[in-house]
Parts: sequence; C-alpha cells; structure tokens
Amino acid sequence: MKPVRRDFLMELPKPELHCHLDGSLRIDTILDLAIKNKIELPATDRDELIKAVTVQGRVKSLEEYLDKFQITLAVLQTPEALERVAFELGQDAAAENVRHIEVRYSPILHLENGMTPMESLDGVIKGLRQAELEFKISTGVIICGIRNFSIESSIELAELAI
Repeated sequence: MKPVRRDFLMELPKPELHCHLDGSLRIDTILDLAIKNKIELPATDRDELIKAVTVQGRVKSLEEYLDKFQITLAVLQTPEALERVAFELGQDAAAENVRHIEVRYSPILHLENGMTPMESLDGVIKGLRQAELEFKISTGVIICGIRNFSIESSIELAELAI
C-alpha cells in the first residue's frame, strides 16, 4: 500500500468542524498583535514562541494543556484582533481546500479590556464574512459556554447565539 501524499490530501475538498479560534493563530500574528497592543509574551523570538504555545509531549492535566491558550487569549482582546484572526483562519482553511469551517470560541474569554460579548462576536463574524467573500468558503460560528463559569454566563451566551 502506497502512503497517502500530502498534496493529495490538500487537494481534497473538506469541511472543518469544531475548529478552535483561539488555538488557530499564526505565530507572526501573535507577535504583531502583542506589539500593537503592548502585550507581554513569554517569548518574542519566533521559535521560542512556537514552543510556548505548542504542547510538547504529554501533559499532566487539562489545565496544563489549556494554559497554552492564555498566550493567544491575551492578544485577542479587541474586535480588530478577533476580526483579523478569524479572517486569517478562513484564509488558511481555504488554502487547505476546506470548503466549510465551523469556528468555535467563547466570547466571554475576550472581555478583559471592556469589549462586550456582542462586539467580540461581531469582530469574529466580520472576519469570517470577509474570508467567505475573498476565498469562496462558507463559515459558521459555535459559541461555547465554559463549564466552570456561572450558569448566568451560559444563559447570556445562549441569548447571544440567538
């Protein structure tokens, strides 16, 4: 049996479901957003930052794994940053011949600088809509509740989804 070639897989049309927005940032985008928004990162060297945001080997707990997201969440605290990252995610997906992508994220993780959940969602939707126009893909957003947050926050997110 011949191994499947990467270029063959890239040519296949496909969907991507349950894609984590805050886990899909380009390294150069993290660096750029950190500079623009004066955010301190654990590393400013590209290779060191890749190590900081990438799980290396086995992790001891879910918390250790999720800790990596603190870096990406730090640079996703403005509507403009969310719009840019959503657009780039659509662009990257289209480059892999993804025809439909469902992007999941929780607006309540992006409110540190006073952004509202609606402003957060608007930024993501605006970036995805631009990617749809430019790259001829379709997109959707999955709004996620966070299980260790309050019931009220989950209700607020459900209302936002509606």
